Amino acid sequence: MSVQQGSTAVFQIPEQGVTAGCSSVWCDLGALATEPGVVTAIALVGLLALLAFAHVRDAESACRRERRRVLDERDAFESFADRVAQIDTVSVARDATSTGVPVGGLRRIGSPGGGRRPGSDPDGGSVTLRRVMTAYHDTVLSLPHYRTDYDETAAESLAAELGPDAATALASDGGLSRGARSALVERSRRAADARDRLADAIGEEIGELGDREATLSSIDRRRRRLLGHLDGIRSGRGTDAAIDVWNRLTELERECDELAAERQRSLDDPPLTPESGVDGDRERPFYDYLYGPTDGPRYPVLAQIAEVADGIRADRERVGRRIAFDG
Repeated sequence: MSVQQGSTAVFQIPEQGVTAGCSSVWCDLGALATEPGVVTAIALVGLLALLAFAHVRDAESACRRERRRVLDERDAFESFADRVAQIDTVSVARDATSTGVPVGGLRRIGSPGGGRRPGSDPDGGSVTLRRVMTAYHDTVLSLPHYRTDYDETAAESLAAELGPDAATALASDGGLSRGARSALVERSRRAADARDRLADAIGEEIGELGDREATLSSIDRRRRRLLGHLDGIRSGRGTDAAIDVWNRLTELERECDELAAERQRSLDDPPLTPESGVDGDRERPFYDYLYGPTDGPRYPVLAQIAEVADGIRADRERVGRRIAFDG
């Protein structure tokens, strides 16, 4: 699969606690009164917009699309295994590997005319070879995304998915032996099982995305209720209420910090490990596989939390300026 590098979001968890020697809310608000912008009443217009959570929702859509494609590949390999299992075998008088797959070269598959549908091979080829290739074209290679994503010939695809010796068996002049058929069926089912595990892992990520979005939505609803309440109080009044809102916004920001820490822990413990078939050469390969090809951030949940936290901090600063002005 070709990978388009997305932008990487770096979310740093702020230090917890307050500045040493300052225990009152007025320590944080005092400096605001001297800012040049604090010369008139500070309105809260524009602070109540509902966040769209685009990063998380785009990530969920991407995961759902990828899971559907993975399941399609699983079904295709299962169908290919079923069809190959029904093909009659022929005796092959040649040395064989320990798996029963004939030894030979990839002379025909991948060469001009090789590995094509029946009728396109000028040499004809064995009947069993053509039936196997027809099955592969009708199942795995017929998937709309397969050729585009993997950019492989039939020979390369067989070698990558089922092993080079399995592709060699199809290229042998003697046709499909019983041992070769068994190997093809077994490895095709193994490829299907690997995709089934991958689909389950993607499903877990989809579930976590939904949970994180629900938590962020709750935080944002509380933010909007606080600001809506304060916006109804005329400037110059309700300083105590404003201070309470300021403190509650601080608590919401702390919740974002905790949510980010939870997500970072889950990133370090993915639902699928490199040993399960994902490229382990990259840091956090499961998430690189899911989000590397997208245009969004590499870590969409952390990017979304950062966006929410930034908004809360901006709201808190505005409320702080209002307190300083009213005071």
